[in-house]
Amino acid sequence: MEPKYHRILLKLSGESLMGHQGYGIDSERLASYASQIKELADSGVEIGIVIGGGNIFRGLSGAAKGFDRVKGDQMGMLATVINSLALSSALESIGCPARVLTSIGMFPIGEPYSPSRAIETIGDGKIAIIAGGTGNPFFTTDTASALRAVEIHADVMLKGTRVDGIYTADPEKDPEAKKFDTISYDEIYNRGLKIMDLTATTLCRENGMKIVVFDMDTPGNLRKVLAGEPIGTLVY
Repeated sequence: MEPKYHRILLKLSGESLMGHQGYGIDSERLASYASQIKELADSGVEIGIVIGGGNIFRGLSGAAKGFDRVKGDQMGMLATVINSLALSSALESIGCPARVLTSIGMFPIGEPYSPSRAIETIGDGKIAIIAGGTGNPFFTTDTASALRAVEIHADVMLKGTRVDGIYTADPEKDPEAKKFDTISYDEIYNRGLKIMDLTATTLCRENGMKIVVFDMDTPGNLRKVLAGEPIGTLVY
């Protein structure tokens, strides 16, 4: 495979890591993700990864239940670290070296994140798993992904979700929803689509960072996106 992109930032959904369990980390889903990522790494693609934490704790839902919003978001950041460690372990168990970098000081669990350290890591052929969100409350892991994609000079941000692209409405709720093959940042704004928060979308738009939204839960899709096959939705 001749990859279309040389350096990527892959955003993985914490909820998807649950598999069919409803909570926590499903070992089969984790192994599937690791296998797909290793396939890309073996083809020479440089990979940075940001994982959400919604399978363990989500700050917004915690705030709705009475948690202080700042502390709730900090709990969510820690959840992303747990997921990052799990993915790192899964990758290394199949011979794919990975390094966990954290946006908040957490040595020896992870090394402190900086753009230069992440770029050095992926340049050495290792996977850079960037945990802890932006390190600040009130920002989602989508925003963290957009920020990290820009910081490491990625060619594209790949957003792996449970659905196969962006639709006119939630396809899990509206059977009449129609899928976009491509869509502009402006149209996302104008239609009020909730594929990711507006801060993340704006950051990508202002920095010309393309986004591909695709179904990560179908094995082989990540390879197809990198090969340039027309799956998912391209945001430009």
